[in-house]
Amino acid sequence: MTFVSPLAPERLYRACDEAVFTFATTDELTDNGALVGQEQLLEALSFGTGIRSQGFNIYMMAPEPCSRHDLIQRFLSGRAAHEPVPPDLCYVYRFDDPVRPALLSLPAGVGRRFRASLEKLVEELLTSIPAVFETEEYRTRLEELNQQLAERQAAALAEIKALAKAEQVALISTPTGFTLAPRKGEDVLDARAFRQLPEAERSALEQAIARVESRLQEVLQQFPHWRRETQLHIQWLNEEMVMFAGGNAIDELRREYGGCDPVIRHLEAIQQDLSGNVNLLLGHMREGELPAQLLARYQLNLLVDNADTSGAPVIYEDWPNLARLLGRVEHHVQQGALVTDFTLIRAGALHRANGGYLILDVRKLVQQPMAWEVLKRALFAREIRIESLERFYSLASTISLEPEPVGMDLKVVLIGDRQLYYLLAAYDPDFGKLFKVQADYNDDIEVSSENLQRYARFIGWLARRQDLRPLTRDGVARLIEHSGRLAEDQQRLSALTQQLTDILHEANYWAEHGSRTSIDAAAVEQALDAARARASRIHRRMEESVLRGSKFIDTDGTVVGQVNALTVLDLGNYRFGQPARISATARLGSGAVLDIEREAKLSGAIHAKAMLILSRFLSHRYAPEGPMAVSASLAFEQSYGMIEGDSASVAECCALISAIGRVPLRQALAVTGSINQFGQVQPIGGVNEKIEGFFDICRARGFAPEQGVIIPGANQDNLMLNREVRRAVAEGRFRIYAVAHLDEALALLSGMVVGEADPQGNYPADTVNGLVQQRLQALAEVQRRQKAAEQEDGAKGPDKEV
Repeated sequence: MTFVSPLAPERLYRACDEAVFTFATTDELTDNGALVGQEQLLEALSFGTGIRSQGFNIYMMAPEPCSRHDLIQRFLSGRAAHEPVPPDLCYVYRFDDPVRPALLSLPAGVGRRFRASLEKLVEELLTSIPAVFETEEYRTRLEELNQQLAERQAAALAEIKALAKAEQVALISTPTGFTLAPRKGEDVLDARAFRQLPEAERSALEQAIARVESRLQEVLQQFPHWRRETQLHIQWLNEEMVMFAGGNAIDELRREYGGCDPVIRHLEAIQQDLSGNVNLLLGHMREGELPAQLLARYQLNLLVDNADTSGAPVIYEDWPNLARLLGRVEHHVQQGALVTDFTLIRAGALHRANGGYLILDVRKLVQQPMAWEVLKRALFAREIRIESLERFYSLASTISLEPEPVGMDLKVVLIGDRQLYYLLAAYDPDFGKLFKVQADYNDDIEVSSENLQRYARFIGWLARRQDLRPLTRDGVARLIEHSGRLAEDQQRLSALTQQLTDILHEANYWAEHGSRTSIDAAAVEQALDAARARASRIHRRMEESVLRGSKFIDTDGTVVGQVNALTVLDLGNYRFGQPARISATARLGSGAVLDIEREAKLSGAIHAKAMLILSRFLSHRYAPEGPMAVSASLAFEQSYGMIEGDSASVAECCALISAIGRVPLRQALAVTGSINQFGQVQPIGGVNEKIEGFFDICRARGFAPEQGVIIPGANQDNLMLNREVRRAVAEGRFRIYAVAHLDEALALLSGMVVGEADPQGNYPADTVNGLVQQRLQALAEVQRRQKAAEQEDGAKGPDKEV
């Protein structure tokens, strides 16, 4: 077996040659900010916005640092600019059912004009209606009607009086009406005088009184009818006056909005209501001036005003609770009670986005009570029905309105991470029916000559959009190199635009601080160094604990059963690597490997799985036919938190083999990598931070001979190391080895040949595997002798007394 050679310096970094760019600064580049490497995403978005069938709403899977809100807003705005403007949405008073305000859907811009027209109409009515009832014409006509009634009644009574006179009957007016009495000549006879009259004369007078009384009754019965007729004529007069006061204005509005049927129908309803409520208006005017709130129901509640909208609306709702999503009906306090009316209906995001596009953050959406369920119901029903959370849960009995539902025609675009998408798809059966278009953001893009040019134009567009200084060629090249570091790949570039934008802002600050007109490589480097320095306090404290000896890490010499593993700590926007000592012990036992972290409940499931894999690997290699006569233990020394992941399994396996075979391992090397059951080394994450973490310790202590790091061979393309590590490698002070198998790591750590088994399964004695096999055989022999002694003691049995 040959030993692995260290990687050459050029394999540790992919530099970007500024010579591939022909511009002096990015101001020379003109680009519309098109995304680089997002062809699949754009195709999905184009399909999702183009298809109009129900259920083809969009879920955009994208991480937060890619500026996903800005991305989807730009795409939809460009798409919506060429689509028709949706109508205005208005609510008006429904005169036949006040609890259910009526919906008016008007052409864009008409709603604002019609609202102003109705406000002007109400103002005119408030002044013209009282005025018209104070005119001389009205008083004259009213007096004429009353006079006609009085004359009619007087004529009827005159007729009765004449009849009574002719019949020798006296017609006497009393406070309660009229009474009839017999008369002789000019004298009215009392009862006594009447009884003294001859029988014939008395009978004739009685008949005369009966005839007059009958006619009087007929006339008096006509009086209420005549009064009703007069009141009807007065009502008609009042209505005529009201129509005169408001009719001209309403007729003008009819002419102005001719052809707009909803407006015409509402104007007719207003006119009919005015006519039907004349007495109510007069009653208020008799008590004082006409109250404005009485005519407020003739106004219009402009729910959604699209007068200034160009194209279809694109709405992003950053707080999608029930009220902000569906709309709400507000209340105000009146004499201690909550009251409302149609003017207090407020639009929600669904109303404002109707006819266009609504963007929602799915994480915020599902955190709001009932919001997700209500959105699904609206999408299924294709209508917006305003509901309150109190009514959903029956928490309040306040009388509220039930506005007419709004027909819904929009595209909903959910933005969120992939985990939420898969959770919703797995646990919500409605999700797949409503969000059938999956738009997946590509977190990184492939490095190619074309993509480098497009990426440079995109960087220039980002700088212009943020009103920052232009970038020079070397500035663009340095930013592209850092993008490769963010992607952790020599063949890929990060598409997380938010991180690039933040770096541009910091680099622009340092360029301004240095009185430079453009952002060059030095400004970008200064920004990156400053950002790391601001966030590195904990990193430096942990490094200091190693250098002061508080945390035990050896970087030279050899030790049995001890290996330097590499870990990564993620502190939000800052990641760094730290070495961690792994120690192992081995003694006679039954083949068990004790993971101290797992026993102390300080390890996660992935780490536990890695321990099982490496124990099976050791059993397969050294005891394929039965259990090993060894008991081993593993521990992360000075670790007091949770251990998770499998990237230390190569180091753990090497420590176990060293402990079993009593093979010293070099502490100048640190190891990272995952192992499978066949001993192959698998790739891990955070390889750059891990290497740099061990490098910092070695450099701070002063480089010792042959210091370096062992990494999985599959991680070579992930290397984007900082310039200090690359310089030390080029000068031969630090080494980086890439291994494909555990045996290669063992050979580097031990400085010995690992050894291969012969056909009988025996390893050469002077190899690592040979030493392990010899130790296991010795332990097995000890175990055999112990069992034999136990059996012999058992055969003798207990001593007996004689």
